[in-house]
Amino acid sequence: MTFYSDTIGTAYIEVEDLPWVPFLPYSDQIHIKLIKLNPINGEWTSLLRTPAGMELPKHHHAGTVHVYTVQGCWRYKEHDWIAKPGSFVYETAASVHTPVAEPGEDVITLNIVVGDWNVLDENDNILAVENWKSMLKRYSDYCAAEGIAPVDITSFNGN
Repeated sequence: MTFYSDTIGTAYIEVEDLPWVPFLPYSDQIHIKLIKLNPINGEWTSLLRTPAGMELPKHHHAGTVHVYTVQGCWRYKEHDWIAKPGSFVYETAASVHTPVAEPGEDVITLNIVVGDWNVLDENDNILAVENWKSMLKRYSDYCAAEGIAPVDITSFNGN
């Protein structure tokens, strides 16, 4: 059996070198660190930092989401569990929820999102659609405004 490892890229990314980008227009206090954007399957990997006690917008996921809690505690208004450091949450496609950071320390989560993240109003109407393309624009615009040389976080042939 032949493996074609010489033709498959492996992206190596120095996460510490990537900027924390304000998650505008939703909040200038919530920050996202975009790590990898995959234009092939629409997946985006990021760290999300949310101040303690803050609520994120209610949203709907078109695809699955994997969330690993690095720091702090958080929950969904629609569920009765609280995620703590080291916990893992798997969100099925078509799930709807409102994340809330618990009081105490800021929350940092590692998120792997597939497809669109639809921001909803109180009547579940779509206010905005976020995906790998909007995340790339957010990252590129922030780097340009701050004079930061952007890293190609869409590449499969990293260092």
